[in-house]
Amino acid sequence: MRTFASAAAAGSILLAAPSSAFTTQPRQQQKSSTALSMGLKTQVVSKIAQNPVAATVAGTAVVGTAALKFVLDRPSRAYNENSVAKEYDAWTQDGILEYYWGEHIHLGYYNEEEMKNGYKNKDFIQAKYDFIDEMMKFGGIDAEADKGAKVLDVGCGFGGTSRYLADKLGPQADVTGITLSPNQVKRGTELAEERGLSNTKFMVMNALEMDFPDNSFDIVWACESGEHMPDKEAYINEMMRVLKPGGKFVMATWCQRDDREVPFDKKDKRDLRFLYEEWTHPYFISIEAYQELIDATKMMGPVKTADWCEPTIASWRHSVWVGIYDPRGWITKPTKYLKCVRDAYCLERMHRAFKRGLMEYGMFAATKAKMDE
Repeated sequence: MRTFASAAAAGSILLAAPSSAFTTQPRQQQKSSTALSMGLKTQVVSKIAQNPVAATVAGTAVVGTAALKFVLDRPSRAYNENSVAKEYDAWTQDGILEYYWGEHIHLGYYNEEEMKNGYKNKDFIQAKYDFIDEMMKFGGIDAEADKGAKVLDVGCGFGGTSRYLADKLGPQADVTGITLSPNQVKRGTELAEERGLSNTKFMVMNALEMDFPDNSFDIVWACESGEHMPDKEAYINEMMRVLKPGGKFVMATWCQRDDREVPFDKKDKRDLRFLYEEWTHPYFISIEAYQELIDATKMMGPVKTADWCEPTIASWRHSVWVGIYDPRGWITKPTKYLKCVRDAYCLERMHRAFKRGLMEYGMFAATKAKMDE
């Protein structure tokens, strides 16, 4: 494990090197740095040449690293009609995701002070509870004012947020979570029973073709489910349809930047394709495009939007670190090693995409217009 961690750290350093290599330096400093670099390289090569074993190990490491990157750069879980349910069934069954992420399959929230103090000092699971609290505030959802509300959680995972809302809004509330994954419904129901929460239930249902009547819910909540929807317009239309007049809608979803003014270049398209196809996403759209879809329903009042990239971006790398600090969640599951490596690699690719502005964290809140408005 130490060897693996060291190799991973070395790989990170190598990946980071190109950015510093292009940093502008005074001409004399560049010459000095170049001379020093050449001298060090000559010494290293000379040492390796004198030691055939070292040369073999070094060569094998280089080839192995290149081969691993070649494999990891080829996405392995492209979207199809059944892929979302299949992948979430597998993630739920192997237990690794629940071990590290707890009951909440969404990013966490880190305020400015926590980021300043170092995101790794914050409890990883607590960050997810903080996210729910912040999302409630963003959507104007209040534990007292919305006590007893009828809530729909669209794309509920194994129900962490559904149970949290059911507890927050009191025993008179009624919370329904829907997902495509039968394993998530089973696990969500088990956890609700363990906590004695009789006011929440889970169902296997397609969010694009919901069975609920029009105007059924006081609150429609959707957290990181839009990414997997093959028809974003139908996704929005269905949520607006089942929301009661005067009801509250709040959504969080990963978005790609709006490319209408500055089109995506080849690297952007290549990176997006990887993010689509590694975690079974059909495609992403922009914050602006989602707002346009909500406005087009002509059912909603003004739509509040925001990009929460800054308070959530730490989640990507924090997810990797918790697995390094505590390997018990995956170390006894050798058949899952490659999958874990792939997921860690994708987490890093996500971090970089958000950091450079290719991806944005879209937040949306609106109230459905009343009949006489």
